[in-house]
Amino acid sequence: MNAYIFPGQGAQFPGMGLDLYEKSPIAQELFEIANNILGFNITDIMFEGSAEDLKQTKVTQPAIFLHSVILAKVLGDSFKPDMVAGHSLGEFSALVAAGAISFEDGVKLVSKRAIAMQKACEMQPSTMAAVLGLEDAIVEKICAETEGIVVAANYNCPGQLVISGDIDAINRACETLKAEGAKRALVLPVGGAFHSPLMEPAREELAAAIEATNFVKPNCPIYQNVTASAVMDEAIIKANLISQLTAPVKWTQSVQQMIADGATLFTEVGPGKVLQGLVKKINREAQTASATIESES
Repeated sequence: MNAYIFPGQGAQFPGMGLDLYEKSPIAQELFEIANNILGFNITDIMFEGSAEDLKQTKVTQPAIFLHSVILAKVLGDSFKPDMVAGHSLGEFSALVAAGAISFEDGVKLVSKRAIAMQKACEMQPSTMAAVLGLEDAIVEKICAETEGIVVAANYNCPGQLVISGDIDAINRACETLKAEGAKRALVLPVGGAFHSPLMEPAREELAAAIEATNFVKPNCPIYQNVTASAVMDEAIIKANLISQLTAPVKWTQSVQQMIADGATLFTEVGPGKVLQGLVKKINREAQTASATIESES
């Protein structure tokens, strides 16, 4: 069975999406629609901007979303997922690609999500840290015992867990984790504590937008970050999407469940190959690929 997976924040690179724009009239049309919805020419920043330009949250999230979704649309009939999943932001790409929400609504939601997250980051200084080489249960225990707000945020693959919280608590937790035997406990260059209780103001803001958006049954099951299980019901998809900003990304568990449910090939749709690397670390036997397009005549 074919599983299509969609990357999240951090996969951006200068020049992203330009090949799609140059090769496909469908891509050109969709990029222009996105420019109009966003109220600025994101294509200029994607195609010609620097890595620094792409780092702005209001740009990063829509840019990765557009690269992924437009690539899926350009694939046309060859895009036949039996199941989909996306890492954090990538869940929105997966939902549009699987037909649960329209392209236009996806652009609007991702833009609102980015701005709401940026606002939440500015309300309280916070950060995230990558922890390597410890079992999840040990990391969870240390987070629970650390003073302040610090939680497990991204279960990326066995031995790689990202924690999220206020700056002092993250620093304290990192010291304890190193003492406990972590290979690394490294504070990440991110704007705030994503997938933690500190994102509650953003969750509330995004919840209203998600509730007001029309969702339909997707063309195939989506394995959502919050539950790591196959979902087809629109109401459950909405509820999980709202919970996602303050809940951990269960990527390891999602991939394991997709394999248990019959996934044999994981195709990454969008910039980079981060998710393929994680899939291989979760299960060495899993086949992975990158989605690519041919020029349209």
